[in-house]
Amino acid sequence: MTGRRRLGIFGGTFDPIHIGHLDVAEAALRALALDAVLLMPANVPPHRPTPRASAPHRFAMCALAIAGRERLALLDLEMLSSETSFTSTSLDRLAAHGLDTRRLFVVAGGDAFREIETWKDVPALLDRCHFAVVSRPGSPASSLRTALPDLSRRMVDASPAVQPEGPPRIVLVEAPTAPVSSTEVRRRLASGEGVSGLVPDAVAQYIAKHRLYGEKGSAILGLEPSANRRST
Repeated sequence: MTGRRRLGIFGGTFDPIHIGHLDVAEAALRALALDAVLLMPANVPPHRPTPRASAPHRFAMCALAIAGRERLALLDLEMLSSETSFTSTSLDRLAAHGLDTRRLFVVAGGDAFREIETWKDVPALLDRCHFAVVSRPGSPASSLRTALPDLSRRMVDASPAVQPEGPPRIVLVEAPTAPVSSTEVRRRLASGEGVSGLVPDAVAQYIAKHRLYGEKGSAILGLEPSANRRST
């Protein structure tokens, strides 16, 4: 992970990963001409209830979701720790593996970044890396200048010309991203509704095979539960 590459890091619960997550990652890739965005699924996520799917299942779904997508890759650093995956501790782990976090773009959706002032180790966190904040439905990146006025002086519009060198910045990426949430995907699966177009097909098949979010979700794809098998 060392070197002068332009890298983005995208952490999250991914319970499950969906099309909106992939849109965010690829929007950051394009807008900043990154060499790669590295997805880091959290074992123990902050600011969230206990995930419905186990960490290994969520990691596997991420691997399936990015298969064949250029410049998207997967890191297992958070899978190896039982500690809460705060962004600041993730940066510590990346630094320990030789990454210069001052050159790093931490990718986040506009909805999540609106809560940045509640994140652990803020404001010091904002001085450790750059942030690439991508629009989400109802939370356009441009709205952050008024939503977070105390941070507006750090904000710049996204461009491949934005360089990692220099003071940490909050780079605003205006791009359409699918109106999907993991909460909605789980709800639809639990109630037996379809999730076509909300998650990659390979992820939908994995969910059904392992019955991750309820037996009705398995039945949607023709994987009827057996009489003596419990849902995971």
